[in-house]
Amino acid sequence: MDTFISRSLNDTLALGESWGREAQVGWVIGLSGDLGAGKTQLVRGIAKGLGVADRVHSPTFALINEYLGGRLPMHHLDLYRLTSHNDILAAGLDEFFSPPGIAVIEWAERWEDTLPGSYRRVMIETLSENERKIIHEDFGD
Repeated sequence: MDTFISRSLNDTLALGESWGREAQVGWVIGLSGDLGAGKTQLVRGIAKGLGVADRVHSPTFALINEYLGGRLPMHHLDLYRLTSHNDILAAGLDEFFSPPGIAVIEWAERWEDTLPGSYRRVMIETLSENERKIIHEDFGD
């Protein structure tokens, strides 16, 4: 596991952007962290690194947003409102755990026990108003 200390929104965006530039088909990135920790900001960076021009926002109520305009399709899921594996299956979200591009999943801890081998776990901890500790598995395939 690697640790990155983000001192600003721009640091978090830049980290995500570097991951987006490296992303490969089949990547599943699971994000965990409290509300307001910076999960969606990290997703914005990933999208930017993929070359997605669309505005990226959290799919809390839609459950999934798809961004098809970049180098790879990006599927952005939010499991916050789902409380069980049955809810995830009923919503049809399990198909995105083997994506044709990449999938980025907020609140991934709700499904972690059955995520694929290409899964990369990211935990974001709030240190202060502007600082975040981002603990992640190696992205350097």
